[in-house]
Amino acid sequence: MSKLALRGGEPVRARPFPSWPVFDGREEELVLEVVRSGRWWSYTLGEAAAAGDHAAPSSKVAAFQHRFAAAHGCPYGVACVNGTAALEIALRALGVGAGDEVIVPPYTFVATASAPMLIGATPVFCDIHLDTFNLDPRRLEEAITPRTRAIIPVHFAGLAADLDAITALAGRHGIPVIEDAAHGHGGSWNGRPLGSIGVAGAFSFQVSKNMTAGEGGMVITHDAALAELCESLIWAGRKPGRPWYEHYRLGWNYRLTELQAAILLAQLERLPAQTQRRQDNGGYLASRLREIPGIAPLAAPAYATGHAWHLFVFRFLAEPFGLSRAQFLRALTAEGIPASSGYAHPLYRNPLFQQPGLPLDYAGFAERCPASEQACAEAVWLEHRLLLGDRVDMDDIAAAVAKVYEHREELLA
Repeated sequence: MSKLALRGGEPVRARPFPSWPVFDGREEELVLEVVRSGRWWSYTLGEAAAAGDHAAPSSKVAAFQHRFAAAHGCPYGVACVNGTAALEIALRALGVGAGDEVIVPPYTFVATASAPMLIGATPVFCDIHLDTFNLDPRRLEEAITPRTRAIIPVHFAGLAADLDAITALAGRHGIPVIEDAAHGHGGSWNGRPLGSIGVAGAFSFQVSKNMTAGEGGMVITHDAALAELCESLIWAGRKPGRPWYEHYRLGWNYRLTELQAAILLAQLERLPAQTQRRQDNGGYLASRLREIPGIAPLAAPAYATGHAWHLFVFRFLAEPFGLSRAQFLRALTAEGIPASSGYAHPLYRNPLFQQPGLPLDYAGFAERCPASEQACAEAVWLEHRLLLGDRVDMDDIAAAVAKVYEHREELLA
């Protein structure tokens, strides 16, 4: 290979990877239907599930709730404004509130921990497993206290968490499990769709996610009463069939719009094919990268029967390269491969958790979560849009990483 691009050589790749979001005339068609109908806002209270696949839901939101939930293994779906709201709604519907504790991993987006805080509960961080970057069930028991009211495992990067162990332990303690499936669209655990295994699953449709309308969220569940309560919470505490200005509980106005639902219906149609492409390319790329010293893609446990590949993540082990991760990323980016280091630090190191007067002293969690500390020091992220390319694209990524390894001494000169 030629010398590194950072040192004046030709980059491995000059052409762009697939862009995101992916859209075509189908999104335009469905959005135009909404615009021309004049119905941009929907009354869907009581429509968490349609009567069946051949039903004609009264709105795009109702249709999307039904189709997304059904595609992810649940009879009930409640759409809302974003993934953070989905977690808030599920927690409140389960009775979680002030004084309660919710166990979450520290290697995740802040919403997993801020959603409990927004309803007065306290997040308690439980470390991840370094092989998967998911909640480590071996550490759960020590995180449970008499105040624990929920456990939120994250299917990080679209890789299923170890729900066998997590749900078994939660069941013994009578603690509900809410799946944070913000990365999990189209993924599966032991053949079951992510989000359908716990008492509820929470999804995000923010612009980076595997299907998107810019923003949006969804709670899915098998529990009809829980779905009805979630609906009430996003409809300002109303009840189906009761007068419009009659409110039964403190609720939000967290509704999804018809325009967003129209886009998401189109996004859902193409999700299966995109998921299959990500799975094919992700598995192939992982096999190529494992051949390079110092590169450790995340594990693929047998229970993770369908990886959604929201991110392609690998650990960069500095010793075989003799480089820092920052040096490696600069060199890799110069070769035409967009990559990042992900989270700068675990959640408990954020200023949010350093404020005085919090119920927990989060300063001690660094010692309790060594795997999360290491993950933040070693992780390299590739966006899922790269996996929507072809086999040549994956070969370019592997070739660029190999080139940096083979020419690593150039970076030390």
